[in-house]
This record gives sequence, C-alpha cells and structure tokens, in this order.
Amino acid sequence: MRSPHADYPINSISEHIYADLKKTILEGVLQPGARLIVTEIAGKFQVSQAPVREALERLKQEGLISGIPNKGSVVSSITAKEIRDIFVLREIIEGFAVRQSMPMLTEEDYDYLHRIIGEMEVANRQQEMIRILELDMDFHAFFYKRCDNQAVLELWNHMRTKVMRFMAISNRHHTTEVLAEWHLVLIDALRSGDPDAAAAAFVEHMQAYKMINLE
Repeated sequence: MRSPHADYPINSISEHIYADLKKTILEGVLQPGARLIVTEIAGKFQVSQAPVREALERLKQEGLISGIPNKGSVVSSITAKEIRDIFVLREIIEGFAVRQSMPMLTEEDYDYLHRIIGEMEVANRQQEMIRILELDMDFHAFFYKRCDNQAVLELWNHMRTKVMRFMAISNRHHTTEVLAEWHLVLIDALRSGDPDAAAAAFVEHMQAYKMINLE
C-alpha cells in the first residue's frame, strides 16, 4: 500500500509525528514509562523509520522522552521536586525579564499580547487544551525575547516544554477558563508603570500552578 505521506518531504512527516506524539504525552495519553517503539510508530503513520527517529530525537531534546537501556525510548517522568526547581528558576528569570521589558513596551506590543489572550479565549471555548498552553507559553516567551538577554532566553527555551507539561497535568484537574482573565490582570500590572508590582504579579500567577501537589 502506498503511504499517505509518500509525497511529503521527510521534514514535514517528522514534524507531523513529533506534534502528534508531543500532544499525546502532554494530554497524558502516553504516561511516564510508556515505551515508544520506532517500528510501531512507523507502522501507525505508514512511514519509514527515519522521520520517526527524527521526531523522537526532538522529543528527547525537550526532555519529554528519555533513552532507557534495553527499553529504548520511554516517556520521561516528572517529579514534584523537578517542578519546584523549575518554577524557582522561572520566578527569578521571568521577574527579571518583565522588569527589563517594561520600559520598552509599545502599544503594538500590548496589541500583540491582547491578541494572544483573545486566541486563548477562542481555544478555551473550543476546549483545545494544548492550544491554550501553547498560547500561554507564547505570552510569557514574549518577555524573555523582549528583555534582550540571550542567556535568559536560552534558559527559557530549555525549560519551556517542561513548564508546558506540568501545566498540562495541572489543567487536567483545574479549569482553564480563567487563564485569559489572569493574563489580562498581568497586562494591567504592566501598564501600572511599577516594575516591582508587575514582576510580583507574574510570580503570583506562576505560583497558582506551583501550589498543585503532584506527589
């Protein structure tokens, strides 16, 4: 049988497989410890093993899967301590990113942030949890990019997927309906002109998730 992906570039196929696997991990369909067998995945998508291996390598780089001797690739675990450690670091560097960004924010920037919030509301109505989380990450990533500190941006890029995974877990127990409203509060804090108050608002926003006990 001819593969439905036969006419697509290998990078496009790999991207599709990567996105699908990432979604199932974040949604909890694939639980920690679940094996990801190349031949089975290739069979599911009717593709060769090459794009599957490429997709798995991307997931490994993001920390969503890990290599286990005699088992191959498995979904990584995520512990309460790992979450606490990440959020301690995030509170420090995001507070810095917000303080540094505030003096440079323009109305165009605020329009961009409001558009993200609007898309969050649409995604919530359509119950697209992963899309909501992606938009949430985009909102916060804006400040890491805008603060003009490459080291801080690299730290954020390294932890982004783990933050998103934790939020996906917490959102299975808590509604996402108020997420857009929370971000409007953050914009109000930014417009206050007080960098310390704005940074404190962002930290409080993050702590709402960190308080969830996963142990």
